Amino acid sequence: MPGPRAKQTPPKPTPPKLIDLARWLFILSAVVGMGRFMVQLSDREMLIGELRAQQPTLGQDELDAAATGGIVFGLLMAVALLLVYTLLANRMASARNWARIVLTVLAGAGIFFGLLRLIAVGSGFTEAFGLVVSPVDLVFGGITMIIDGVAVVLMYLPSVSGYFRSARPVGVHPPQPANGF
Repeated sequence: MPGPRAKQTPPKPTPPKLIDLARWLFILSAVVGMGRFMVQLSDREMLIGELRAQQPTLGQDELDAAATGGIVFGLLMAVALLLVYTLLANRMASARNWARIVLTVLAGAGIFFGLLRLIAVGSGFTEAFGLVVSPVDLVFGGITMIIDGVAVVLMYLPSVSGYFRSARPVGVHPPQPANGF
């Protein structure tokens, strides 16, 4: 039993259903992005081909080692990004406005670059420069853009915007300026 001086933490606010849905959509987006990355990493021959084009002096053993190292590093990065997105989504669902803003910026950048990729493929720009973008990559990217867009819209609906305002500490007054005004 805690003593009379023990601090009691106020109960955490329960997120509205739309905010909870946005959280799970952001986590789903990260999982889909990780799946996209896994598909790209699974094409070992393509990785070795790119390494060979960049470093023609490397032997086959060195190319294999570099490809394996790249795959392991890529897997670690994918897991790290999944954890970061999960952390941010959970913070956002805990009424942290800074996490909502960070998720908005990340999702906005993802949507912007995804649209640029679609425009580049649709206009033939990628073919003109010899770049190959697989249809699977485009499908994964399109799905991620849709999920991110829906999640951002859900976070900013008027019916849930009060949730982020109500999370501010009640007893804290804004600091007084030095001149008293």
